[in-house]
Amino acid sequence: MLRLRTFRPTNDKIVKIQLHPTHPWLVTADASDHVSVWNWEHRQVIYELKAGGIDERRLVGAKLEKLAEGESEPKGKPTEAMRGGSVKQVDFYDDDVRFWQLWRNRSAAAEAPSAVNHVTSAFSSPAPSTKGRHFLVICCENKAIFLDLVTMRGRDVPKQELDNKSLLCMEFLSRSAGGDAPLVAFGGSDGVIRVLSMITWKLVRRYTGGHKGSISCLMTFMASSGEALLISGASDGLLILWSADHGQDSRELVPKLSLKAHDGGVVAVELSRVIGGAPQLITIGADKTLAIWDTISFKELRRIKPVPKLACHSVASWCHPRAPNLDILTCVKDSHIWAIEHPTYSALTRPLCELSSLVPPQVLAPNKKLRVYCMVAHPLQPHLVATGTNIGVIVSEFDARSLPAVAALPTPVGSREHSAVYVVERELKLLNFQLSSTANPSLGSNGSLSETGRFRGDSLEPLHVKQIKKHISTPVPHDSYSVLSISSSGKYLAIVWPDIPYFSIYKVSDWSIVDSGSARLLAWDTCRDRFALLESSLPPRIPIIPKGGSRKAKEAAAAAAQAAAAAASAASTATVQLRILLDDGTSNVYMRSIGGRSDPPVGGLLPQPEWTAWDQTVEYCAFGYQQYIVISSLRPQYRYLGDVAIPYATGAVWHRRQLFVATPTTIECVFVDAGVAPIDIETRKMKEEMKSKEAQARAVAEHGELALIAVDGPQTVTNERIALRPPMLQVVRLASFQHPPSVPPFLTLPKQSKVDGDDSVLQKEMEERKTNEIAVGGGGVSVAVTRFPTEQRRPVGPLVVVGVRDGVLWLIDRYLCAHALSLSHPGIRCRCLAAYGDAVSAVKWASRLAREHHDDLAQFMLGMGYATEALHLPGISKRLEFDLAMQSNDLKRALQCLLTMSNSRDIGQENTGLNLNDILSLTTKKENILDAVQGIVKFAKEFLDLIDAADATAQADIAREALKRLAAAGSMKGALQGHELRGLALRLANHGELTQLSGLVNNLISVGLGREAAFAAAVLGDNALMEKAWQDTGMLAEAVLHAHAHGRPTLKNLVQAWNKMLQKEIEHTPSTKTDAAAAFLASLEEPKLTSLAEAGKKPPIEILPPGMLSLSAPISVQKKPVPAIQGSQQQPGKPLLLEAPPTTTSVSAPTPSESSEATAEDNNPSSSVTDPGTDPVALAPTVPASTSGPVLPEDAPKEPDIQEMSVPATTLPMTDPLGLTSES
Repeated sequence: MLRLRTFRPTNDKIVKIQLHPTHPWLVTADASDHVSVWNWEHRQVIYELKAGGIDERRLVGAKLEKLAEGESEPKGKPTEAMRGGSVKQVDFYDDDVRFWQLWRNRSAAAEAPSAVNHVTSAFSSPAPSTKGRHFLVICCENKAIFLDLVTMRGRDVPKQELDNKSLLCMEFLSRSAGGDAPLVAFGGSDGVIRVLSMITWKLVRRYTGGHKGSISCLMTFMASSGEALLISGASDGLLILWSADHGQDSRELVPKLSLKAHDGGVVAVELSRVIGGAPQLITIGADKTLAIWDTISFKELRRIKPVPKLACHSVASWCHPRAPNLDILTCVKDSHIWAIEHPTYSALTRPLCELSSLVPPQVLAPNKKLRVYCMVAHPLQPHLVATGTNIGVIVSEFDARSLPAVAALPTPVGSREHSAVYVVERELKLLNFQLSSTANPSLGSNGSLSETGRFRGDSLEPLHVKQIKKHISTPVPHDSYSVLSISSSGKYLAIVWPDIPYFSIYKVSDWSIVDSGSARLLAWDTCRDRFALLESSLPPRIPIIPKGGSRKAKEAAAAAAQAAAAAASAASTATVQLRILLDDGTSNVYMRSIGGRSDPPVGGLLPQPEWTAWDQTVEYCAFGYQQYIVISSLRPQYRYLGDVAIPYATGAVWHRRQLFVATPTTIECVFVDAGVAPIDIETRKMKEEMKSKEAQARAVAEHGELALIAVDGPQTVTNERIALRPPMLQVVRLASFQHPPSVPPFLTLPKQSKVDGDDSVLQKEMEERKTNEIAVGGGGVSVAVTRFPTEQRRPVGPLVVVGVRDGVLWLIDRYLCAHALSLSHPGIRCRCLAAYGDAVSAVKWASRLAREHHDDLAQFMLGMGYATEALHLPGISKRLEFDLAMQSNDLKRALQCLLTMSNSRDIGQENTGLNLNDILSLTTKKENILDAVQGIVKFAKEFLDLIDAADATAQADIAREALKRLAAAGSMKGALQGHELRGLALRLANHGELTQLSGLVNNLISVGLGREAAFAAAVLGDNALMEKAWQDTGMLAEAVLHAHAHGRPTLKNLVQAWNKMLQKEIEHTPSTKTDAAAAFLASLEEPKLTSLAEAGKKPPIEILPPGMLSLSAPISVQKKPVPAIQGSQQQPGKPLLLEAPPTTTSVSAPTPSESSEATAEDNNPSSSVTDPGTDPVALAPTVPASTSGPVLPEDAPKEPDIQEMSVPATTLPMTDPLGLTSES
């Protein structure tokens, strides 16, 4: 039943061991008195200490501390230099240890029917000395060592301060009264218990007159009357009871009660919690017996010898669902953990686990036997048991996924009382539970401040629960580990005993058995009263054949392996039965299938999960794995949504789109939404089509063919845009063991004594707490300042999550007690309501959440698909409001947000002209306009998106308003980027704003953006304006090509202007500094002129479009021109592109402006060189450079190399290297 969790080998035997309740820490002491603190989760040593002798590191540290404090010569020998002697006990002490010790004592006492109410009162704040500190406390013979694991500073208390008697055991005394100093009681070798204050480090009290021998064990517990008691056991065999209340101030306390317990001395004492009864004490003694005592009459209930020939050295009270009939674990010096059955304590004991089978075989030497010297069970996670042995520390675990045998019944509508069925000792019982009406934070009172000044649902106190347990007369056939489940209707209960394997189905109305048989697994249908069961047995483990050994042993092992293999193959062909329960209470086999059936898979391959959880509406499914949970959506088809990293989850319950998960240490809530995928939109369309066809078919059936005659009338078409939305998963932790220690609300903070520090500091802290806890919103509504509530205390041990009822999350623990976790903090409540589908209530509740968390909540609601409702949250930012408005198609609101964000409400109106001069001439509002333009530029993309969305949904007025602002910004120099200006031009043309568009062209020309101006003019369809744009901004190459392509009359003038510009650029080449050698080499490359006369004949540069004659040619013979290589081919069906003869050249041909400007150094500041790839329409074709005489021949290449054009006059094309022609 046990498996190895982790193992740490040691050289010496481990004789003392203790676990921390909330941190994964384990402290051990070995036989040579070395103490070590080990993190068993990460397998790291946190601290090591030589406690028996003198620890040199601590001694040096203490001396350095003294020097730092100004003491030059230490007065006397420091306590760190004292030898500790043998280690008698090791333990942790901090706020968590204190809290859970109190919790254990109180909850055990509260089980008794006679328990008084105040047992479950609230806990108080920790004393200042332990706040935020983690003490490792080591009790040695000669001194006690208190070491703070946070600061690594220690305090040694020598036995001289405790009447010079050896210290043999210790126990922490702590009452819940606030401000009480923590006390530690030490058992002495003289039979006296001495109590030390951990604030003053002085002896405060003695318990005398009880024992005659040395004290061996101490333990505190609480009687069902609520009185705190201390019990001690000693070598004289007596158990003595003392009052542990701090009320009495007397220095000497006498015993309340003395009992003779064991001959030869008491070894250990342990408290055992009894379900539905007063707690019991378990003692073990040197006489090899184990005794169980009642804590009301203090009579001996039972005495047994767990292992006849050996004395027990460790005992642990235990309660685990995997073994419901066991409740005491004990160890003797052998290799087992022994378990004692509790119903009658009749069975002696049975070995629960053979530890030598768990450890790696190489650790144990062949002739060495494993021996256990100490054992401890984890106080909060009962599946963990740590043992100290002669080879090291073994942390073993039981099945952590085993849950208490309990199943919740559905609550009748309108009822506030809930019920669950559970099994204890072959008996079915009913647990009824509900919230106490006095303090129910979920039912309307949670908007008010409680008297402690804290938000009621946010308090750390657990909610008060009223519960009653009732007996059901029907017996249960087995008392081994069982799994309970309820059918979807709540009419039937199934119990499965997987270890036997057997199942029974009970009818809930009269608890009669309606079906039973052999089964290992059973699952209910989520929609109907039918169930599937797996009838196979578990495949046995194949034994390992030993390497050595006799021939007979090998043969026997081989035969066993063969039998196991046959059993495994039989198990693989498992029978799955599907049975249905009819209304008359009979069960019928609905379907039977043998393993190996192949249904088509719906998703990718997944490993075998440890558990699965299905949503009630069969919409979502969760698969639990060791390190994570996979969440999938099942409708309209299977789809993987994602996984959440919640390790070691033991089970989960769906509540609409909320998945409540329990792990061994926490309770988490996962909010899930599948989002919107393309398949969802297709399914929706198909459903609508099917509906319309059904309606048509019904109409035809009623009215015949007449129904198909359609009457034309005004039909309103709703243009609804359905946006795709990714899936959303958000995890919130609701409860854990490790949350900040339970400090009470600020109003009840006790007055601290002056010793603790200055009062003013405390006042300050209280003020800070006040502001941190609560803020009061408008109308006196208290608002939670935090985004999520502080984590609540998770109940101990394995839990069954019942689900959400009455607005709280219900859990049932291994002691079969119901617990309620509050969900009333607005941060959680709003999310739960939105996930449940009630987004309107979520928005109402948001008024109780501080405004700074509204953006976060709005993002969550957007992920859940409630963009429209999220717009009503009062505290959302404008940026998010715009996004939400766009998502929910509220474009009017989106426009308002955009105008506010960009500060452009007053710009772009009719009175403000769009002319650059108009804008700049305004003196009064110049700053405002500049601000507005900056704002519009910042949100240009949003403006364009808004215009597109408005166009798509036919909201022209909104698009026009946005367009006005964007056009106003577009007319400012350098405000918008090229692609934004082109987008603006297209949208202006689309809206028919031709006046604004021509104004925009003129403005762009005046600010020198020729490329964008020409594009806008092209969209406008004005060829003259296009040429003007290029000409005025110095982009003559584009102007020439455009004029040539369209046969414009201005062609000749443009070509002349262009060639003049190129000539100028070549002549005025700026001189660069060169050295003599470089100048000489450059002169060699230039063509040599033989006489000065030739210099004047050098022709001017001429670059012409193909087919055009030289400008200086006297004879104008018109030759057939080569078709122009066109770059701006218009595609059919695309409006607003330039007209041109159809060709096959690609659109992204480079423009000559680039190549010509790459040639000469760019003297002209207004000519723009831009990347041709960004332009949606390439406006200029590629042109080869031609010489001034002959026209290109017919067979010239269609796409000349770009280099051919981008050359200066000195390096013209190879057809005429010198540039001299017959005409010249």
